[in-house]
Amino acid sequence: MAVKVNADECVGCGLCEDACPNGAITVDDIAVIDAVKCTECGTCVDECPNSALSK
Repeated sequence: MAVKVNADECVGCGLCEDACPNGAITVDDIAVIDAVKCTECGTCVDECPNSALSK
């Protein structure tokens, strides 16, 4: 199971994309998690200033 994105909270800042060690996140308008690449390490969750990501 991959990290979940709360679309109502995500502002598309890209901090999670930069923080992800597996390249599992892309950001256009909001963050999109690639479930195949996501290892649920939580780095992106910790980096998100809006609490838009959760495990």
